[in-house]
Amino acid sequence: MPENEVRYGLIVEDHADTRAWLTRVLGSAFPGIALVEMATKREAQAWVAAQVPKLSRGELRHIALVDIGLPDGSGIEIVRELAKHPETVTPIVTTIYDDDQHLFEAIAAGAQGYLLKDQHPDTLVQYLHRIDGGEPPLSPSIARRMLEHFAQARPAVAGPDPDHEKLTPREEEVLRLLGRGLRVNETARVLGIAPHTVTGYVKSIYRKL
Repeated sequence: MPENEVRYGLIVEDHADTRAWLTRVLGSAFPGIALVEMATKREAQAWVAAQVPKLSRGELRHIALVDIGLPDGSGIEIVRELAKHPETVTPIVTTIYDDDQHLFEAIAAGAQGYLLKDQHPDTLVQYLHRIDGGEPPLSPSIARRMLEHFAQARPAVAGPDPDHEKLTPREEEVLRLLGRGLRVNETARVLGIAPHTVTGYVKSIYRKL
């Protein structure tokens, strides 16, 4: 990160205790980060709108933790706004919802991570570091659910060119290995490819979702 670049951690969470806990987690993951806290969708959207000029010029770098169930609407809308600035913002959903609908909706909106609040703080810190390093953290359970999602969708695919909705054989291999609990580096060793290539496959899968 350039020396003159300001880095912010945006936390959008309506429960004060949980917001304070996420603040500690984010501060532990990135010491010295400037933290901004919001409790509602309206507050967050107003703040993001005010930062757009700086975001567009690349003057700010953000990592955003966004809850889905806010009192005045869905945090997915905030993720969608933040995802318009992929070079400067890393939107991450932090939630209690462990179901396919919320997961896939968040990924489709541009979330770079989907973290459950019931995980240990040390685990969340590790995931945040991996996301910040450009590695989408794909838990074994989520990888398996992605495989199931594409397998169920396959019979319904129609038309002359449905490839954009299907996984390639290598993408399926990657998901299967990640679903067995292997990390990106371990998956790369098994397949005989570079770790950044595995990360590329995961990002491609995210896009297809």
